[in-house]
Amino acid sequence: MKKDLINKLCCPFDKNELELQIIAEDLSEDIREGIMICQSCKRYYPIIHGIPIMSPDEYREKELELPVISRWKNQLETSKVENFRVLDN
Repeated sequence: MKKDLINKLCCPFDKNELELQIIAEDLSEDIREGIMICQSCKRYYPIIHGIPIMSPDEYREKELELPVISRWKNQLETSKVENFRVLDN
């Protein structure tokens, strides 16, 4: 995902801006892995293999996202994720 794409994206749920946290980049500095978080509704949207996953909650599969989120746990700026939302300490 190109970094400037974040300026064109918004939360599909409430249309607020998304905060980007980059986990991994490729050699051309495109985002390979990361997470976008809506500070309003606290939903998170992962970026996996350069693709932002921004499906509505009812179409997301927690079982597919949990291994990735668990792998990123040490790099995430939040303490816990649950039901596609970030929970503060």
